[in-house]
Amino acid sequence: MTTPLDTKVSELLEPIFATRDPQQRLTRLVELAKARPLLADHLKLDGHRVEGCQVRIWFVPEFREGRCWFQSDSDAITLKALVGLLCEIYNGRTPADIAAHEPKFLEDLGVLRQLAESRRATVLRVAQMIRDFAVAKAGA
Repeated sequence: MTTPLDTKVSELLEPIFATRDPQQRLTRLVELAKARPLLADHLKLDGHRVEGCQVRIWFVPEFREGRCWFQSDSDAITLKALVGLLCEIYNGRTPADIAAHEPKFLEDLGVLRQLAESRRATVLRVAQMIRDFAVAKAGA
């Protein structure tokens, strides 16, 4: 059964998947990331930093009107691209929808293998943070 989140992933990533080469896919994701708005300076706090990576990355989850919202930014453009993609996909979704969704599209893209181990781990850590946030809000 296809969920609304699966449909959003398909629509958003269809142009990316049209490119067969994973390096070119990553390049396209980076180009999209450059167009994303920067995280406001007042949100770039230590409390929003994602630990475990040598570069700075911020992740800001919010819960409003029964839906989850996410913002992110990073000094590393590849992290900005991939974590920003996660935020874009899950923004505005209910906690139950997010908690039930597996972000297998990250592996399907084939770009995680191109990252250093610490950056790959950071992307996967943020994916887990999104899921954990949704699970916590679903129980609230």
